[in-house]
Amino acid sequence: MPLNRQQAMTTAEVLSEAMPYIQQFVGKTVVIKYGGNAMTDEKLQNSFARDIVMMKLIGINPIVVHGGGPQIGDLLDKLNIESHFINGMRVTDSKTMDVVEMVLGGMVNKQIVGLINANGGQAIGLTGKDGQLIRARKLRVKHKTPEMSVPEIIDIGHVGEVEHINTKVLDMLVHSDIIPVIAPIGVGQDGASYNINADLVAGKVAEVLKAEKLILLTNIAGLLDKDGNVLTGLSTEQVDALIEDGTIYGGMLPKIDCALGAVKAGVTSSHIIDGRVPHSCLLEIFTNEGVGTLITNVSELASAE
Repeated sequence: MPLNRQQAMTTAEVLSEAMPYIQQFVGKTVVIKYGGNAMTDEKLQNSFARDIVMMKLIGINPIVVHGGGPQIGDLLDKLNIESHFINGMRVTDSKTMDVVEMVLGGMVNKQIVGLINANGGQAIGLTGKDGQLIRARKLRVKHKTPEMSVPEIIDIGHVGEVEHINTKVLDMLVHSDIIPVIAPIGVGQDGASYNINADLVAGKVAEVLKAEKLILLTNIAGLLDKDGNVLTGLSTEQVDALIEDGTIYGGMLPKIDCALGAVKAGVTSSHIIDGRVPHSCLLEIFTNEGVGTLITNVSELASAE
């Protein structure tokens, strides 16, 4: 059925607004951390996949890094393996790590690859073990109670942090027609597997590639001020001040630290966006308003004004 005049005008306006952004970002790399509702709602899954395919078709190089905590928890429950958490991180013994690899590197990764391919893309799934993509080291957790004079160091098993990213693997893929989809599993020097926070992996990938953008999909509208309003167009100095005055606290801190660290390390901008909004990635990149919080450096903010 043909578009009526108003629909045609709206489509033309959208394309016209997007054109300068397309021109600006062609050939650039965008790293997207995929998780939350966008990963579990069928309509949002398909809108995300179409966003990623669209980026690749117009000449942007997307790299997807995904999580999978709820899916890991579901399978552990079915296998009657009890989950324990310290400071919000899952204690991961060898048996739990086997499940993590099955879920992240197998089920979830291949679902995302299939989704992108079904929407016209060419995606390849990777874990950090493929081509030694992510070298990891064991994460030591510090735990302190008011009664303790010094914090204790707790070993939570196969939980790691990024030590090194093999950029050769990613360079080879992003400069082809392939869309890399990365599960956040790293490998230690001893060959052991480590589960790594997906936000941290996405941030490090963006840093080492000097990506144009790091996009973190969340289940909230973005970074909120004390009155509940979404904050955007923030410089790194402003974000530091918001952390200092307590506006940013609790569970939002790790995500903000990841976004902030990426910009300070050379990524042009970080975005914390509402993954509950259909086509949120395209809206954030190709429209004036966006759908979340933008963090960038002062020089870019000045040039945009």
